[in-house]
Amino acid sequence: MKKPSCGRHALTIVTTGACLITPVMAQADDTAINTVTVTATSLYDSVGYTRRSIRAGTRLSLSPKEIPQSVSVVTEQRMKDQNLNNAEDILNSATGISVSPVDSTRRSFYSRGFFINTYQFDNIPTTVQGQWYMGDAALDSAIYDRVEIVRGANGLLTGAGNPGASVNFVRKHADAREPTGTISGELGSRGHGRTVIDAQTPLTDSGNVRARFVGGYEDGNGILDRFSERKKFGYAVIDADVTDSTTVSLGYEYQNTHQNDVTWGGLPMLYRDGGRTDFDRDFSVAPRWSFYDYDSQKVFAELNHQFDNGWELRGVATHATLDSDSRLLYMYGFPDRQSGLGLNSGAGRYESTRRMDAVDTYVNGPFELLGREHELVAGLSYNRQHTRHTGAYLPVDTSSVDIHRFNGRIDEPEWGEMNTQVDDVTRQRAFYTAARLSLADPLTLILGARYTDWQNDGLQSSRHHEEVIPYGGLVYDINDTWSAFASYTEIFMPQDYRDSSGAYLDPITGKNYETGLKAGWYDDRLTASFSIFRLEQDNVAQADGNTTVPGTGDQAYTAARGVVSEGFDFELNGAVTERLDTTLGITRYTAKNDEGGVNTNQPRTQIKLFSSYRVPQWEKLTVGGGVNWQNRTFSDIANPDGGTTRVQEGSFAIVDLFGRYQFTPDLSLQANIKNLFDKEYYGYLGTYGVYGAPRSATATLTYSF
Repeated sequence: MKKPSCGRHALTIVTTGACLITPVMAQADDTAINTVTVTATSLYDSVGYTRRSIRAGTRLSLSPKEIPQSVSVVTEQRMKDQNLNNAEDILNSATGISVSPVDSTRRSFYSRGFFINTYQFDNIPTTVQGQWYMGDAALDSAIYDRVEIVRGANGLLTGAGNPGASVNFVRKHADAREPTGTISGELGSRGHGRTVIDAQTPLTDSGNVRARFVGGYEDGNGILDRFSERKKFGYAVIDADVTDSTTVSLGYEYQNTHQNDVTWGGLPMLYRDGGRTDFDRDFSVAPRWSFYDYDSQKVFAELNHQFDNGWELRGVATHATLDSDSRLLYMYGFPDRQSGLGLNSGAGRYESTRRMDAVDTYVNGPFELLGREHELVAGLSYNRQHTRHTGAYLPVDTSSVDIHRFNGRIDEPEWGEMNTQVDDVTRQRAFYTAARLSLADPLTLILGARYTDWQNDGLQSSRHHEEVIPYGGLVYDINDTWSAFASYTEIFMPQDYRDSSGAYLDPITGKNYETGLKAGWYDDRLTASFSIFRLEQDNVAQADGNTTVPGTGDQAYTAARGVVSEGFDFELNGAVTERLDTTLGITRYTAKNDEGGVNTNQPRTQIKLFSSYRVPQWEKLTVGGGVNWQNRTFSDIANPDGGTTRVQEGSFAIVDLFGRYQFTPDLSLQANIKNLFDKEYYGYLGTYGVYGAPRSATATLTYSF
């Protein structure tokens, strides 16, 4: 195994015709070498903003440039520098991911123009439903070592996979053989407060059994009037080296969030005369009795055994429960410009549960064929997810409410009996395998397939699908730095969306093509990738105007055929110099069918840049910042005349700054400013609008022990 370089380097950046970069290295002095030696880690560890080896896409342990797909990793160091405290923050910072704040609480995520509804936790997939929010976007980042994102289809590992992207949250483990940890306190805008402790300790003298605990509490007010939130979370894991070649892990994760005065939807976009509304950014349509609670508990066990012949066995089992409880008011329609009267409303009380039991186990290792060494991975997985939603939806008379002067004071309705709206059990049984074949010294071929037996049994119907999802990828090593790749896979995604008759839409089907270049420098401490992609899909869900599913308040959808998304991704990530860490992501795509654009309220072009610089004149000072830029978005919505009106948000940039001062090796103070210029913009455009977050500032004091 090649050891990571310990030298510090200076770089000269030379732009190439492919818009990638080539670094030219110069060896620095011995003092610099010693500095990096202190922070250098093994091949499998995160280093700054990069991860030298990951299992994303195929389960094979590969460097980023050996994976024939677009892959991004958000490391713990990036989470710290950018103050990414939850899943929403993390995905908002990631290349090619766009975030839609559906209201004060719910968040939706998109990649390459399509809704992401597949998430993994230590490679165990979970499917979320857009119409039923279980607090997934609020999951705290403190318990995760990193987040791996595969853009495009990832059916080999997710089975019924999403064509836009797959997101894998990788938990922290107890890897310290001496007591160590950190405690941090954070204060910020709008009464924000946050405290987190992360502590590790050996449980035996040899350190073969180790424990780690992460816990925290956060509260504060939101960007909307009256909104408040409090969150508490805890995570505990024990890692035991049972033998020199066998490790067992047991863990438990808990999070509870309570939010008061929450909105259901957002602000009306049009007046009754057809003109645009212009509400203050902090104006809220939430009643004072509204709230959203969600509670998450997960237990898991992992086994890792290394055989003497280079093969390994890995297995993970998990049980997860998520519960939510909410009381909400939805205001809709077209108010009068002068009087503010005329809105319609409905109130909803909902209780939801999601129970999941899953097991995934696989083996992988080398084998010889025709005089060359290759790799093989083969695994079995089982996933059972039970989702149940009960609720009551009642019309509320708000015809006399002046929306311009609404202060949240409106009577809570008498809810009465709650009805079961969803009670579904979804099972996935799967076998998957992939081989990485060394065809020649510079050329490798990855071939794989997944057989998935998918079944859903619900109140209204039972659905069953069996699919074989192929995977193929070719990687050519141009030299030690550059590689070229191409990949192909098919798409299979059963849907929970229903049409205006109440029938479920057929599964999404299609094909995914991708090709491009990748590079890695300094043992992959700096990586770059450029990919061109094309997704061809049928049966993609599109909102059917204001039509609802019969007997419910759920949005009805139609199945769009001939949907094509194509474009490119570029990412540069890691240590540009020994003092400068940078992540730069550029994405451009088009998504349309025969009738026009698809999900046009999502940006087609995004540029995301963030850098951290250790100031040479003041060794204890680190400064940095970044910018997120996106192009114009629009949505064609129903107007009072029965036609449609186009509402749009122009292109805009959000600028962030951060700085950290290391008083001692154990004590630091960090400041972050988000949306520095307080840009006002709509984060969500549709029948209603939701503003994006205004300027905020935080200060975080961290003590290491």
